[in-house]
Amino acid sequence: MGTFFKAEPRHWTLIAALILAVYACYNLIAPYISSIVLAFIVSLLFFPLHEQIELRLKSHKNLAAALSCTLLTVIIIIPLLIVSLAILHQGVSFFGAAYEWVTHGGAKEIMNMPSVQSAIKSIDKLLPFDSINPQDLISKAASTVSSLSSNMIGMSSALLSNLTGTLINFMLMLFVLFFLLRDHNTIIQTLRHVSPLSRTQEDTLLEETEKVAKSAVMGSFLTALAQGVVGGFAMWLAGFPGLFWGSMMAFTSFIPVVGTALIWLPAATYLLLTGEWQWALFLSTWGVLVVGSIDNLLRPFLMQGNSGMNTLLIFFSLIGGLQVYGLMGIIYGPIIFSLTLVLYRMYETEFRHFLEKQDNS
Repeated sequence: MGTFFKAEPRHWTLIAALILAVYACYNLIAPYISSIVLAFIVSLLFFPLHEQIELRLKSHKNLAAALSCTLLTVIIIIPLLIVSLAILHQGVSFFGAAYEWVTHGGAKEIMNMPSVQSAIKSIDKLLPFDSINPQDLISKAASTVSSLSSNMIGMSSALLSNLTGTLINFMLMLFVLFFLLRDHNTIIQTLRHVSPLSRTQEDTLLEETEKVAKSAVMGSFLTALAQGVVGGFAMWLAGFPGLFWGSMMAFTSFIPVVGTALIWLPAATYLLLTGEWQWALFLSTWGVLVVGSIDNLLRPFLMQGNSGMNTLLIFFSLIGGLQVYGLMGIIYGPIIFSLTLVLYRMYETEFRHFLEKQDNS
C-alpha cells in the first residue's frame, strides 16, 4: 500500500490515461453490456459441463468451446423459444375467450348472484365514497381483458418483428461465451496479474462472484420455474390453460409477499363463484401448501450463497434490481449487494487497527 501511494508523477499520469481509456472502451461496449454480462453468468453456470467436454478434447480448446455453445443452444435456447411461442398463443386464445365471456353475459350472471350482491352491499357500507356499480365493474373488466388481449397480440407481433435483433443479441452472447469458456484460465490469470489486491482478497472476490451469480440464478429462476411448473399443473387440472398460467405464476413469483397468489387466488375465486367449489378448494390448498412451500423452502436454500445476506437485503436487491435493470436485475441486484458486503468486510480487515483506534478514541 505504501509503495502505491508513493508512486511517481509519471505513474499517476499512466493510471489516469488508463482510466480514461477504460472509460472510452466501456462506452464502446455499453450497448452490448447485457449480452456480455449474460455470457459471463452463463459461463459460470455452464463451466462444469464444459470442463468435462474439455477433458475429452484436451488439445482442441476451440472445438470444446464450440461444442459447449452448440449444446447450450440445442438444449436450452431452442426449446425455450418454442415454449415462449406456445405461451403467447395460449395467452391470446385465453383472453379472446375471456372477452367473449365477459361481454356475453358471463360476468353479469356472476354479479347477479345473491352471494355477490350481498358482498357488494357489505362493502358499500364500509366504503367512504359512492356505492359500487356492478355495471361499471363489468365494463372495466371488459376493458381490462380487451387491453390484456391486445397486449398479448402486441407481444406476439413484437417477438416476431424483433426476431432479428434478438437473434443478433443471442449470437453476440454466444460469441462472448465461446471466448470465456475457451480462455477461462487465461482471463483469470490476467485479472489476478493486474489487480493490486492480495491473492487472498482476489480469491475471495472471484469465489464470491461465482457463488453469488450461481445462487442468484438458482434461487430466483429455478424457484420461479418450480412454482410455474407445479402451479401450471394445478391450473391445467382445474380447466385453465396450464402453460400460460404456469408461466404467469413463474413471473409473479418474483413479486415479494403476494407472489403467485396473484394468479391462483382470483382463479379459485372464479371457480367458487361458478359453483365449482371442489376445484376452488383444491386450487387454494395447492397454492398455499405446495406452491407456497416451494418459495419458502427452495429459494432460501438456493440463495444461501449471497454473502450471508439476510432476507431484507435479498428483498431489496431483487426489487431494486428489477426497478433499475429490468429482468436482468434479478441477477444484477444480488451480485451488487453481495460484492459490496465482501468489499466492506475487506475494508474492515484491511483497516482493522485504524477502526479499533477510532472506536477507542
